[in-house]
Amino acid sequence: MAATESGSPRMEAKGMADAPKFNGNMNSEAAALAREKGWAEPQHYNYATYNASPLTGGATSGEYEAPTWASTAAKYEWKDEYGDVGPRNEELEQMLFRDEYTNRAGNLFENLREIKVTAETTHQPNPIKSAQFDDAGLHPVLLENVKLCGYEVPTPVQAYSIPAVMNGYDLIAVAQTGSGKTAAFLIPVLSKLMGKAKKLAAARPDLTNGFNESVDSVRAEPLVLIVAPTRELATQIFDEARRLCYRSMLRPCVIYGGAPAREQRIDLHKGCDILIGTPGRILDFMGRNSLLSLHRVKYTIIDEADEMLHSNWEREFTQIMSGGDVNEDADHCYMMFSATFNKECRQVARRFLSIDHVRIRIGRAGSSHLNVTQQVIYTEDDKKKKALYDLILSIPPSRTLVFVNNKQQADLLDDFLFNNGLPSTSIHSDRTQREREDAIRAFRTGVCPIMVATGISARGLDIRHVMHVINFDLPSVEHGGIDEYIHRIGRTARIGNEGLATSFYNDGRDSAIATDLVKVLLECKQQIPDFLEAYVPENGEVEWNDDTDGEDDDLDVAATDAAWGGENDGWDAPAAPAPVSKTDDWNAGNTGAAW
Repeated sequence: MAATESGSPRMEAKGMADAPKFNGNMNSEAAALAREKGWAEPQHYNYATYNASPLTGGATSGEYEAPTWASTAAKYEWKDEYGDVGPRNEELEQMLFRDEYTNRAGNLFENLREIKVTAETTHQPNPIKSAQFDDAGLHPVLLENVKLCGYEVPTPVQAYSIPAVMNGYDLIAVAQTGSGKTAAFLIPVLSKLMGKAKKLAAARPDLTNGFNESVDSVRAEPLVLIVAPTRELATQIFDEARRLCYRSMLRPCVIYGGAPAREQRIDLHKGCDILIGTPGRILDFMGRNSLLSLHRVKYTIIDEADEMLHSNWEREFTQIMSGGDVNEDADHCYMMFSATFNKECRQVARRFLSIDHVRIRIGRAGSSHLNVTQQVIYTEDDKKKKALYDLILSIPPSRTLVFVNNKQQADLLDDFLFNNGLPSTSIHSDRTQREREDAIRAFRTGVCPIMVATGISARGLDIRHVMHVINFDLPSVEHGGIDEYIHRIGRTARIGNEGLATSFYNDGRDSAIATDLVKVLLECKQQIPDFLEAYVPENGEVEWNDDTDGEDDDLDVAATDAAWGGENDGWDAPAAPAPVSKTDDWNAGNTGAAW
């Protein structure tokens, strides 16, 4: 959605229907050039729909189309008359598994299989040896849903995580962005529960004849709790859970701030087996004993664990993990997934995970992969907007994600692109939740194939065919630095697809990140521009002095875990690799370094 002329995207609620149309600000010459280059017309935000009642606005056609809120998206509803497997629902199936909602493996998927894998534990997790999910021992319904999603070959993180979870181990998995981490935890957990749902799950109402809140409500007692740092990531995990739970008794729900709590409460009162949420809303609902209980939880999964702790969620995180009536029995399995794994994450893992947990690292913690072509362009501040416009028009139209460092810049840049005839929208934390969900929907469906975003708002987004990521602003060292850069460029080239990441660089503004940026470029075999040559190490060797691969406070932990490591070129890791010296590091080609 384009901002107002002043750059402010928000109106008083009573005035939203009268939002300005920007036609007077449109650069007709630039707009004509955008049409000539193949870009669609920019779309005005529909405030009439925004102001419509949730009961009348949102759905475009059919029961399963375009929900007003992501939390109310259609899911498979189990009925008592079903046997062990529910019947197909063709209309719902078409909606759940259509191409625009699922990322398919790309032509460069083989590159993911070349990434070195580290697995550390007192046990020996055997990865899925074949290149098929059929050999993973999955529940037949889950396996069919995996195939409906178009997942043909496990990624490295999936090949190692699935057997570990299926064998009942706590798990830490550190893998590059776009490597399939969400499916890596959902697939084994749902597979294990599908055959036991009737025995383990709480009672819930029969929805055959509809739902009467005053009569049919039950308390939500999930078997799985998945915690995500952002609303967008939570709803994205929910979408994946809806697909993988199809035709099973397992019922997924998502709760997050900004959306109407009442609708989320009603959904929980229908029963919930898989609960996905953000920390604030989870804690809110945990405080309502008649609404939510965690005493049945068998699996707790923390996604983007590094961001959870960086975003000052630590107190809430601890309350969720150990507060209220959380199941603290020995059969409670904990998992943490992330692209980086810093000191704070390791401390939390040490507190909650069992001592014999499995630790998997795909490549170096915090690294990118070769499927992203990275280029850095030197740009003066006063020429950046024009440079962005020229860059976007220089390549064929495609989904393009533009990152900036603050909310005001997101508004202004969205306004600039819109008024120059480009179909843009934007997202940041000052937008209402409805605006955020509408923006992502417009981006996902291609109505607005250019989205301007702040880094945090787009954390974890997995959207099909994002071909170009542009760092209009490189992240500052104070706000994530190179880790944030990795997360941003990971929005493209997902699951073996190709992608381009372009960053605007300026010595006065970005020199603090230059050293690490050059290391990433070297590590990924990218071209180093002349203006960054001074930051190339003298010996040409890349050495990382971060806290993602272990410090002194972790050495004893690795020793007591009798850590073992093994590296391979993809799938066929030896069943019992030899121990590796603690002094080895990832860059030397050894994989036994303590975290």
